[in-house]
Amino acid sequence: MKLATLKDGSRDGRLVVVNDRLTFCTDASHIAPTLQTALDDWDEVAPKLKLLCESLSHEAVPTIRFHEHEALSPLPRAYQWADGSAYVNHVELVRKARGAKMPESFWTDPLMYQGGSDTFLAPRDPVRMRNEAWGIDMEGEIAVITGDVPMGTGPAKAREAILLVLLVNDVSLRGLIPAELSKGFGFFQSKPSSAFSPVAVTPDELGDAWKGGKLHLPLHVDLNGAPFGRANAGIDMTFDFGELIAHAARTRSLSAGTIIGSGTVSNKLDGGPGKPLDQGGAGYSCIAEQRVVETLLEGEARTPFLKFGDTVRIEMLDGNGHSIFGAIEQTVEKLEAVDPHP
Repeated sequence: MKLATLKDGSRDGRLVVVNDRLTFCTDASHIAPTLQTALDDWDEVAPKLKLLCESLSHEAVPTIRFHEHEALSPLPRAYQWADGSAYVNHVELVRKARGAKMPESFWTDPLMYQGGSDTFLAPRDPVRMRNEAWGIDMEGEIAVITGDVPMGTGPAKAREAILLVLLVNDVSLRGLIPAELSKGFGFFQSKPSSAFSPVAVTPDELGDAWKGGKLHLPLHVDLNGAPFGRANAGIDMTFDFGELIAHAARTRSLSAGTIIGSGTVSNKLDGGPGKPLDQGGAGYSCIAEQRVVETLLEGEARTPFLKFGDTVRIEMLDGNGHSIFGAIEQTVEKLEAVDPHP
């Protein structure tokens, strides 16, 4: 089952069921007006949505064309957005960039930060920033949406709580991170609004690609129309989603609609840092990682962070080359100050 939220002038949009090829959809608001409403009562609502999905596949219900530009993030706002760093290779490399040594515990105890979830960007809306010097970067990730998860839930039960899977661009401002983290109180200004894929899918839609709480397919990240990364999301993922959810639920219960991110998808190569696609590697899912590798191998970073006018595209294809979640495609634009005399 594939679900999306269409823009309708409200904050939370209108829930629709989307067909497998992402070409048509049908209104689901008579079952649940929004995705959050569906998640709140998933056991009762999901079977009805599934029947609607089957009717859509047989063209037995009214349909409209599905346009990704008309979609909000599946949850335009959420009760909770917690992003992990399951690809420890990425953590190690990015910490090297700011001269921080990685503790050994990072291989056994997941990193996680709580991001802002009151406003998510639509998947085709621009990323508007005031200053290029902030070091604007994309981070291509996988994410899951959970049902209710009681405090103390273990990884196996946590995997059963995964209701939907989707992609995310976790926008990061690399130039602000070091000073912010040096305060010892975590991310805030350096982690602005993220964007999620136009479509969220139930795990059964992913077939054999979904196993062990991981999604075993390459994540396609393009920069200005050129391939930038093709890292396989199922490789080098130190902590699966069950472990990430269990980590988040160690001292608190998670409400239905909680989004848990994987962190930047990252692959090693022959036991060492990854390489660009044109050098036989899987490329990168963020610019920071490529810059670190350039510094390690060549003495300096050559690839600039995102500039105004740059366009990022994040997508995942099935075995037949069809888009599974639709594409996050965003252009970086300059945002003028609301108050010219702050």
